[in-house]
Amino acid sequence: MNRELAGRVEAWIAGDPDPADRATLEGLLRDGDERELNRRFSAPLTFGTAGLRGLVMAGPAGMNRYSVRRATQGVVAWLDDMGADPSRGVVVGRDARRGSEDFNDEVVAVLLGAGVAVFEMPRPLPTPFVAFAVKALDAAAGIMITASHNPRGDNGYKLYASDGAQIVPPHDQIVERFANAASTPALGDRSSARHRTVPAELLGRYRDHFAQRFGVKSGSDLRITYTPLHGVGGEPMMELFTAAGFRAVTPVHAQFAPDGSFPTLPFPNPEEPGALDLATAVADDTSSSLVVANDPDADRLGVAVRAAGGWRTLRGDEIGWLLASALLGGMTSSSDVVATTIVSSTMLRAMAQSAHVRFVMTLTGFKWISRAAGDGVLRFGYEEALGYAVDPLIADKDGMSAALAVCQLAHELAENGQTLLDRLDEIETRFGVHAGDHLSLRAEGPEGAALIAAALERLRSSPPTALGSVPVSAVFDLAKGWSGLLPTDGVLLELGDAGRVVVRASGTEPKLKAYIEITSSPGHDGSLPDRRLAATARLGAVRDDLARLLRL
Repeated sequence: MNRELAGRVEAWIAGDPDPADRATLEGLLRDGDERELNRRFSAPLTFGTAGLRGLVMAGPAGMNRYSVRRATQGVVAWLDDMGADPSRGVVVGRDARRGSEDFNDEVVAVLLGAGVAVFEMPRPLPTPFVAFAVKALDAAAGIMITASHNPRGDNGYKLYASDGAQIVPPHDQIVERFANAASTPALGDRSSARHRTVPAELLGRYRDHFAQRFGVKSGSDLRITYTPLHGVGGEPMMELFTAAGFRAVTPVHAQFAPDGSFPTLPFPNPEEPGALDLATAVADDTSSSLVVANDPDADRLGVAVRAAGGWRTLRGDEIGWLLASALLGGMTSSSDVVATTIVSSTMLRAMAQSAHVRFVMTLTGFKWISRAAGDGVLRFGYEEALGYAVDPLIADKDGMSAALAVCQLAHELAENGQTLLDRLDEIETRFGVHAGDHLSLRAEGPEGAALIAAALERLRSSPPTALGSVPVSAVFDLAKGWSGLLPTDGVLLELGDAGRVVVRASGTEPKLKAYIEITSSPGHDGSLPDRRLAATARLGAVRDDLARLLRL
């Protein structure tokens, strides 16, 4: 057994508050299982795109009570370093994943023991409620225990700043530095005068605001099927539908109760093939025309629409275009801003320019989108991974308010004999076809990060001259910055007027991702269906070439 590794394991065991985790690591030490210990210790979790995320397991590479305790000590030290008033408090929430209750308890105990006030969610609730409550309570920060749409074995730790948006550099590195220096903390309990439960009245303000903003005053009989995918969005979303006047919403009962084992799903992510199959089956039984899904912490939105040949699941970009088409017309102030990320479709830029609304492109992640407006007001922001911000009340993505906005649009279109698919036809007829797809290559284990880094380096040093017979017109190393954006680990390949490809490492999972967009101008010859078919064929060819090029 490597002595240096054994020393690190023993030091971790000495501080770990979880008896089961200590026993697991002690057993691995006894067995001399160096390979497994390396897996748990060689690549500790770090604050990435959305805080900490990883497999629930003992050791610094996993989500466990000790890693959560240390992270929370890092937050306490970060707040003190900034001179934040501890009486302003920290909002603390959790979803219903494996470990979420225990991790939530650790967060509360560390904060209270450090003299920091706590506003704790009364039960497992959606992530957007934490972002909302931070602003509504003028809290110093917010912490949400969630892994969002990650695989069932994962959990995570999301940190919000006082503006209700996710933290950005250098704050993530500061928290991490303080967490790595953490020692044994004093722990408090809920009998402390500094502990308060977030009141139902506050969450009612969220419901009332969005029911007013995106409701149907006369009521709607649009038939909708809704699934929270075994997450925490079920009851809050159904209450929101009722308050907004949607009378014909059928929940998917088999996926309605929160269940961190996600028994009906291989992956609890609305983007995954088959994730909406149970919902569309229920929709067929109830003659619904629309399926709406939230991911397990309800900060993302998936949508499927009944079409002539069955159900069509909308891409994240398409949902973004639909929401933009409904919201842009109400933006009349010079301070209004819409934003999306470098890996999302370029369509929003064209739509915003046509509506004379300021457009901003950001790096990947809602922590950047939320702050895109600067001194202005972010009226709409989205990322292709099913994240949408439809109202300044929330400084983060919110799958519940976005769901309501989509349903309001679908109701209004139905009143005129149209569907969401008709609106998409109008958008692409006016602004051109924008076909999109992505490639996702998983690289597990301690060597995963190195494999991903090597693939990106190969792309930088030996970029292709063509993809799918489409010439590559320019190559940009995003690590050097591009178009005013901060440096990020990725590569942009421009395909002339035909589109572009962005390749980057995921910030939340051990994956290399490629985002592909193929475009054609609105004046292009041929009908809209023919242009879509041509773009889809070209898209597939580009994707196939990328898959061969980026093999891990």
